[in-house]
Amino acid sequence: MATGRKTSSSRKSPASVQPGKGRAKTAGAGADTTAARQRALQKQARRQGAGKPASSDGGVQAGVRRQPAKMPAQHLDKPGNEHELQLPPRYQAPAYRGSGKLQGMRALVTGGDSGIGRAVAVLFAREGADVAILYLDEHEDARATCAAVEKEGRRCIAISGDVRDPAFCDQAARQADRALGGIDILVNNAAFQLHCHRLEDLGDLHLQETLQNNIAGYIHMARAVLPYLGQGGSIINTGSETALFGSPSLIDYSATKGAIHALTLSLAAQLLPRGIRVNCVAPGPVWTPLNPADKDAGDVARFGGDSDMGRPAQPEEVSPAYVFLASPVTASYISGVVLPVMGSPRG
Repeated sequence: MATGRKTSSSRKSPASVQPGKGRAKTAGAGADTTAARQRALQKQARRQGAGKPASSDGGVQAGVRRQPAKMPAQHLDKPGNEHELQLPPRYQAPAYRGSGKLQGMRALVTGGDSGIGRAVAVLFAREGADVAILYLDEHEDARATCAAVEKEGRRCIAISGDVRDPAFCDQAARQADRALGGIDILVNNAAFQLHCHRLEDLGDLHLQETLQNNIAGYIHMARAVLPYLGQGGSIINTGSETALFGSPSLIDYSATKGAIHALTLSLAAQLLPRGIRVNCVAPGPVWTPLNPADKDAGDVARFGGDSDMGRPAQPEEVSPAYVFLASPVTASYISGVVLPVMGSPRG
């Protein structure tokens, strides 16, 4: 049946257009222009030397003073004394100026004899807080921390004992409350770390030492301090980049740090109606006695070198994060956060 439409054998559908002819040629012109532009940009990038900067023995330096990048090849006996380190960790933060962010407050810091704990105690004092530090048996280091706090014009007491023991935690909280006239801030920072390269070699004693120090100790201390914390008080836990990325030779340590992150979020939700904030700082590699009292000397010499910064942090580069989270001036609306201080998004 005739349709009345006229057909032409010379008319082609778009599907019949041959490559390089007709409309395909018009579209290809735009693509060629884009490809040429991209090649030109590529050449320009090569001339500029674009890409990841070459690594430097000095590591990345982004602060107010140059920090060490090469660590000494040194091993310490546990628990690790800071005064025995050939390269003393930097905790003084000489460029940090206090402004009363913690004026009149009272803080209890576990693991306060050295490393991050010492640096936090010093900056808390500089911001106007009195400090009680808890430590295991590093008496000389504890005296040095107290002297540094007192140099800032604040009171400091040192209490020796084991956070694995709930009775000690209760006693320490009572002692700090009596000596300082109250407790407003708890920093859970004490930790045990020991590398183990095969899960089959992770003995029960080793496992329990890590679990009881790193997570049970945090719970013991939080429970012991809670009766003294009022509205506006805060708890700050020390987590780790290992909680975010894992570590093949620190299975138990990484697991406890992950638990600390979860504890922070859970406790923050529970205590928020009481006006008590709970947060966490998750550091990357930091130069403290913890790693020299764990790794072989050769490994210690390379500590932090595989981080994106190309070096470990110094404690004074981490401690301001604790001030920020502790202060009701700067963090009154912040609770339940894990603040990474890792030098980069990947540590």
